[in-house]
Amino acid sequence: MLTFVGLLIILTIVVLLIWGKASPIVAMVMVPLIGALIAGFGINDIQTFFEEGIIKVLPVATMFIFAILFFGILQDTGFFEPVIKALIKLTKGNVVTVAMGTALIGVIAHLDGAGATTFLLTVPALLPLYKKLHMSPYLLLLLIGTSAGLTNMIPWAGPTGRAASVLNMDPSELWVPLIPIQLIGVVLVLGMAFILGKREEKRIRVKIAANEIAAVQLEGADWDRAIQSISETGDASLKRYHLIWVNLVLFLCVVVLLVLNVMPASFMFMIGLSLALLINFPNVNLQMERIKAHAPSALMMAAVIFSAGSFLGILEGTGMLKAIAVDSIHILPAFLLPFLHIIVGMLGVPLDMLTSTDAYYYALLPIVESITSEVGVPGTSAAYAMMIGNIIGTFVSPLAPAVWLAVGLAGVDMGKHIRYSFFWMWGFSIILLFVAMLIGII
Repeated sequence: MLTFVGLLIILTIVVLLIWGKASPIVAMVMVPLIGALIAGFGINDIQTFFEEGIIKVLPVATMFIFAILFFGILQDTGFFEPVIKALIKLTKGNVVTVAMGTALIGVIAHLDGAGATTFLLTVPALLPLYKKLHMSPYLLLLLIGTSAGLTNMIPWAGPTGRAASVLNMDPSELWVPLIPIQLIGVVLVLGMAFILGKREEKRIRVKIAANEIAAVQLEGADWDRAIQSISETGDASLKRYHLIWVNLVLFLCVVVLLVLNVMPASFMFMIGLSLALLINFPNVNLQMERIKAHAPSALMMAAVIFSAGSFLGILEGTGMLKAIAVDSIHILPAFLLPFLHIIVGMLGVPLDMLTSTDAYYYALLPIVESITSEVGVPGTSAAYAMMIGNIIGTFVSPLAPAVWLAVGLAGVDMGKHIRYSFFWMWGFSIILLFVAMLIGII
């Protein structure tokens, strides 16, 4: 009975999220509540399950609120702009170096963990260069999406926070072992950019030889336009270029302390946010305006995390997750169980095309983790396999709103973007997964 109801709850939530019939908050609050009542649990029992679930995700939700506000404030000040401008200048108009520079720009631009901001910052700046050089805009989206996916493992981005809430861990604690795979991933994405850049260069040469397009030489005006596009993002009155070095010290202090795990991540971001406001916006009214501007994103993510806490609390408290794991062990072949998380991780990118991020981490991860833990696989190992296998696919999935924004900014077709990028991203994810296994993260 518990297995049947538990699977029904999870399946219903996945279907509702995939088809857009309910918001994550509604789906993860109401469906488990109804399921628990059907399974015969009383209101007092459900209340206890709810409270236990909320307590587990409270640190994660708190961290998200203050992390999003902190990076939002840094974004307002133009903190990330100089690095991106410098990388654009370094490309020198060569197709291969433009491709490799694009990959590095994607890594840097996504440091705030917001996909929409990443594409708003990069696509308008780089698209004119791509058009001038006759490079494909689909290559631009592929490289930005893949490199941003690597950065997306940071604890203040969505996937790590979701996985941490499932495992009842601090997101920064879960993230630190992922740093080596991120660094290796940067090297790999530069290699992929080199290969794709060479392919693109050959395609352009063939077209020039066939007189289909004319050979071009970038002029100073082209660089000026790209750099100006970076400066035009955001509100000019909020830019604090003269405080870049002070903000850099603050940023590095926050990141280093997170890595060293000196204090809880939520408290670290509270301190970081307070200092960022004092340094950049001493006026109290302006401080409140900036907090209000970024509050919707912060509160929405926190609300989803709390709803997931309710969902997980009910599934764990009722024993449904345990029942699903035990019954699955009896059904699945024994030799498959220790590798289930790796198999699911290898299918992570295709699964991202079928499930939303919330469904993948809040519905599928708990099941896989419960099953594999029964045969001695650490919960973190299951989480890492599913994260590394899935996270690159975030920016090729039509279920991700940021992808639609990117497609619109680039003026391309979603279907063609998927066809162009899907297999490269999937292959990259599988390689990254095997690298993580070789170095012992999984």
